[in-house]
Amino acid sequence: MTGAQHPIGKGNDHVFMGETAPDSLNEFLRRNSFSSMFILADENSSQHCLPRLITMVPRLTGAEIIELESGEQNKTIETCIQVWRVLSELGADRQSLLVNLGGGVITDLGGFVASTFKRGIAFVNVPTTLLAQVDASIGGKTGVDLDGLKNEIGVFAEPRAICIYPPFLQTLGRREMMSGFAEALKHGLIADAKYWSELCRLNVADISSWDTIISRSVEIKNDIVNRDPAEGGIRKSLNFGHTVGHAVETFFLEQASVTLLHGEAIVVGMICEVYLSHRCAKLSAEKVDQITSILFDKYGTIRLEPVADHRLIELMKHDKKNTGEGINFTLLDDIGIAVVNKKCTTELILESLDFYREKAALNVTH
Repeated sequence: MTGAQHPIGKGNDHVFMGETAPDSLNEFLRRNSFSSMFILADENSSQHCLPRLITMVPRLTGAEIIELESGEQNKTIETCIQVWRVLSELGADRQSLLVNLGGGVITDLGGFVASTFKRGIAFVNVPTTLLAQVDASIGGKTGVDLDGLKNEIGVFAEPRAICIYPPFLQTLGRREMMSGFAEALKHGLIADAKYWSELCRLNVADISSWDTIISRSVEIKNDIVNRDPAEGGIRKSLNFGHTVGHAVETFFLEQASVTLLHGEAIVVGMICEVYLSHRCAKLSAEKVDQITSILFDKYGTIRLEPVADHRLIELMKHDKKNTGEGINFTLLDDIGIAVVNKKCTTELILESLDFYREKAALNVTH
């Protein structure tokens, strides 16, 4: 994959992928006349990726740099206000462009900032983490957290282009790579049993090229998003693992004593929701054992004490997929076959959390 392009939604440009992606981005900037350009980054992407990006994309020379502090705790309206003020002070107008250079926090927040500033300016995503390259930067969801609730405020807004340059992944540690790998595993579980099997056999430390994995995950997500841009139906399948996972992620953010990455929380969510898939959908007990064994083998366990359960249920009740009574889930009928809008009772969800703890007890806690 040296310069693959994929359509992203309706009326947009392309996903540029591979070694020549920066050249494609430079050509995109040449073809489009923006009055001014701004690059939104955090301290990590600013240090490790920004100099290389500007060297490879000369059209970005002279762009104003806006740097934020990294971390989910900064993905808030307050941070947006700071960026809106900077854009305003620096004279950004309706013809300006915002380039979001970073992981999922930057692409989510930057997309929301751009889509609301002066009722919407153009933005481009340049994802620098595996999580953002396989998932977060694709699909036109933007947003920020509210009082710890994940992505509670946001809009659907497509980037004009996405530039996926896999060599940026060389700046990441193993833990960050594994966090992103969880979303690729999710794509296999919901849409492609063959892809799931291939990923299961991989050792992340031994992967010399991520191009094929990124490309397949982008294809899966693009296909689902293009069939259901506004998440009225099948797009909800992408939320597998996220109803429980987002609650776990928020709970750990509230505790502030243990840092849990997004993908690590989603793995907990997937294990719980695999259990629910057996109880509330058609997933066989054999497949439950297979999936959970692989996820525990790759990710180990986290300590999730029963005292957390009440708060976790509370957080799940705020999930955006919920309508009416009960908590709404995306579950699996089989590996590669997702089913959406499955309501589960509080009792079953508590069972799934107990299931996680029971299985975790058989593994080495870290």
